[in-house]
Amino acid sequence: MAAVERHGSGGPYEARVGYSRVIRAGDLVVVAGTTALTPDGVIAGIGDPYLQAQQTIENIEAALARVDGSLADVIRTRVYLIDTGHFDGFARAHGEAFGDIRPVNTTVIVAELADPRMLVEIEVDAWVPRDAAGA
Repeated sequence: MAAVERHGSGGPYEARVGYSRVIRAGDLVVVAGTTALTPDGVIAGIGDPYLQAQQTIENIEAALARVDGSLADVIRTRVYLIDTGHFDGFARAHGEAFGDIRPVNTTVIVAELADPRMLVEIEVDAWVPRDAAGA
């Protein structure tokens, strides 16, 4: 098995908490819990679970690209919502992104996330086979 690759996104929580946004261990890729924080540090879609889920999925897509992966490689999503009333908005965004991919999914309701303006957090596992050259 190749060495474990660790990649950050530059998000403010990564250095503070001490974690990587995405880790690749062989063909397995794991993306940390991700929210709607934009690259410029603003939380997108304040108050709107659909917009937050869309931005979160875009952030996950960018993390996967760091290891030559894409949403098509996702095999599991874990979703954390702070309110059952947010399910429909999240589900719409998740369905738009993953409707044809159909990863396994677990969705749970939690008391809160790291910032009270965050409504949705998603983490994913992906299978991204290395090419024959070992890239």
